[in-house]
Amino acid sequence: MPKGWSKHDEDMYEAIKESSLDRGMDEGRAQEIAARTVNKNRRLEGRTPNKHTQGTGNPNKRYEDRTRDELYNIAKEKNIRGRSKMDKEELVQALRGN
Repeated sequence: MPKGWSKHDEDMYEAIKESSLDRGMDEGRAQEIAARTVNKNRRLEGRTPNKHTQGTGNPNKRYEDRTRDELYNIAKEKNIRGRSKMDKEELVQALRGN
C-alpha cells in the first residue's frame, strides 16, 4: 500500500478492488479504480500531501493557508467573475466578499 495510507484506506482499497473484480473487471483496472477512489477520499478529507490539487483543499484551513489553485476552484464553484485574472490575495478578498 502507498505510504501515508491508513488501515481504513487499505480496507477501502481492498473492498473496492474485490467489488470490481466480482463485476468482471481485469486486475489492473480494478487496482486503478480502487487506488483513485481512496486517493480522492484522502484529498477531499485534506489528508494528502500534494502541493497541487484539483480540489478546494482542506476545508478546515483558512483561505490564506490554501494554494492559489485551491482558491480558484472555490471561486469557480461560487461563480466569481474575473477569477482567472486574480492572484491569491484577490481571490481571498473575492471569496470573502470584500
